[in-house]
Amino acid sequence: MTATTLPLRIAVAGAGTIGLAHIAVIQQSTRCTLSAIVDPSESAVAAAAAHDVPLYKTLDALLAHDKPDGIILATPNALHVPQALQCIAAGVPILLEKPIATTVQEARTLVDKVEATGAKVLIGHHRAHSPIMAKAKDVIRSGRLGALVAVMGSATFFKPDSYFSDAPWRREIGGGPILINMIHEVHNLRMLCGDIVAVQAFKSNATRGFAVEDTVAMNLRFASGALGTFMLSDASASARSWEQTSQENKAYTSYDDEDCYVISGTRGSLSVPTMRLKTYARDEDRSWWKPFEVGAVEMVREDPLARQIDHLCDVVQGKAEPLVTARDGLNNLRVTEAIAQAAHTGLMVEISQT
Repeated sequence: MTATTLPLRIAVAGAGTIGLAHIAVIQQSTRCTLSAIVDPSESAVAAAAAHDVPLYKTLDALLAHDKPDGIILATPNALHVPQALQCIAAGVPILLEKPIATTVQEARTLVDKVEATGAKVLIGHHRAHSPIMAKAKDVIRSGRLGALVAVMGSATFFKPDSYFSDAPWRREIGGGPILINMIHEVHNLRMLCGDIVAVQAFKSNATRGFAVEDTVAMNLRFASGALGTFMLSDASASARSWEQTSQENKAYTSYDDEDCYVISGTRGSLSVPTMRLKTYARDEDRSWWKPFEVGAVEMVREDPLARQIDHLCDVVQGKAEPLVTARDGLNNLRVTEAIAQAAHTGLMVEISQT
C-alpha cells in the first residue's frame, strides 16, 4: 500500500454504546483505521486493549501526542460544543454525535464558528445516510406525489424497566423521548418534507408516572404549508418505529409489514420504509371513488453508520461537503426544543429559521 492510499487515521472520543458502534464500522472500513480512543473511564481500558490502540484520558492528551486525520466525538452531550471547538482550533475534522448541543444558544456558538472558519464538521444524524431515506427523498422531489399535503409519523416502542433502573436520570426531566428520541425523527421529517415552522404538543406520563413524559402527541406545520401529526411513545408495545421497521440496525427485531411515516400529496402517497406507493394514473382520475395504481419503490438496505463513516472520509479528504451540517444540527435542535416547550405550556410554538 502506497503512502497516497494509506487509510485515514480516525480517533474516537467516547467508548460508550455509540462510540463502540463507530469503532465497529471503522474496523470494517477499507478507507480508515482506528488510531486511538479517548475516554477517562475504566471501561475504556478494555476497549483500547481489544483494538490494540492507545487510550487517552483527554482530547488535550490526544492532540498533543498524535493528531489524527479525524475525530469522532461520541461523548456526553454537555461536552459536544467545547470539544468540537477544541478540535476546530486544532484543525481536525470531526463527526459530532447528535444532538449538536444541549441548548439552541450553545449550538449557535458552534455554528457561528464553523461557518466563520469553514471547519469540517459533520453532525451524526446517521439516518441521513440511509439509502431508504435517500430513495424516499427522490420520490417526493420527483413530483410523483404532487404537492405535499399531509404527513403522519410515529415512533412508538417499549423501553424495558432496566432502561430506567440502569440510568435513573432517564426518569427525570430531560431524559424522556422528546429529547432522546424525537431529534432523530425531526431530522427525518425535515429531510423528507422541509422545514418545520410551528408545533403543538400534548404530553403524558400516565403510564409510568415518572417526572418525564412517556407519550407525546404532536401537530406540525411545514414551511410548504403541509401539515403533520406525530405520535411518540416509549411505553407503547408497538413496532411503528424506525428501528423496528427499517431493518437497518440488526440489534432490533423488525417487521416488514409496518411503516412509521406516510407522506401524502395531491397525486399520491408513499409509506416509509416499506416504500409502498399509491398514485393516480391521471389527474382527471383523482377521486376517492377511483382506484390507485399500487406498487412499491425499489430500494436497498445498507448500514447507515457504515455509509456515514465513508462520507466522513470524503469530508476529511475534501471530496464532499458534510451531508448533515452544523446548521442542520441547530435546526433539528430548534424543533426539538420547540416540541418540549409546546408540550410543557400547551401553546403553539413558532420556530425561527434564522
